[in-house]
Amino acid sequence: MVRLGQNFLADPNLLDAIVRDAELASGDVVLEVGAGEGVLSGRLAAAAAHLHTVEIDRGLEEALAPVAAHPNVDLHWGDAMKLDLAALRPAPTAMVANLPYSVATPLILRTIEQLPSLRRWTVMVQREIADRLRAGPGSRTYGSPSAVAQLACEVELVRAVDPAVFKPRPRVDSAILRLRRTGPGADAETRALIRAAFAHRRKSLARSLEHSSPGSLGPARAALAELGLPEDARAEALAPQQFAALSAKLRG
Repeated sequence: MVRLGQNFLADPNLLDAIVRDAELASGDVVLEVGAGEGVLSGRLAAAAAHLHTVEIDRGLEEALAPVAAHPNVDLHWGDAMKLDLAALRPAPTAMVANLPYSVATPLILRTIEQLPSLRRWTVMVQREIADRLRAGPGSRTYGSPSAVAQLACEVELVRAVDPAVFKPRPRVDSAILRLRRTGPGADAETRALIRAAFAHRRKSLARSLEHSSPGSLGPARAALAELGLPEDARAEALAPQQFAALSAKLRG
């Protein structure tokens, strides 16, 4: 199980707390990624109208059989980074999961982009990921994932988690992170601009964009000036909404 990047939760009190933190309504459709041995899945199935739970490790089939037997549960075998999440029916309204840490950031961003029906996320992640996704401009941990996530969601640290509640015990600190959708988020052009802007953190934003799109230096500096920002501003100085405004400016 460790080879697949997941540590299983072993504390029933924390499992119950995660379900409470998720604030599920009886009509919610929950997406869980990383079903593991099903200890959280069973609680989610009891609290929600429907549960889509995803697991990549077929070696857990026997452990998950009781969960799969619930009439309101769909168990999906596969890689959540490759599954067609938009095809899930009924469409998920909330994501609650002890995420495999190796894919937590790209998976959160993927669900923000591909599942507009999702309104809330309550996820266990590595503490470093939680800090990065909620970091603000000017912070050394603020980066492309921070800006993209915050264009769509409010991001909040719910609680730190002791490594002792997992089996096997991880070597990193963990945290429960909550996201609440506030809008549709960044479009493809804005996501690409944000990635390019942070690709060369030691350079100005305009020069970083020039590396990925030759000829963009002048237009980027002009757009920054029109937004009242320094022409030599670095990416970490811009708030998420300023990236959206810059993207719109550059598209004319």
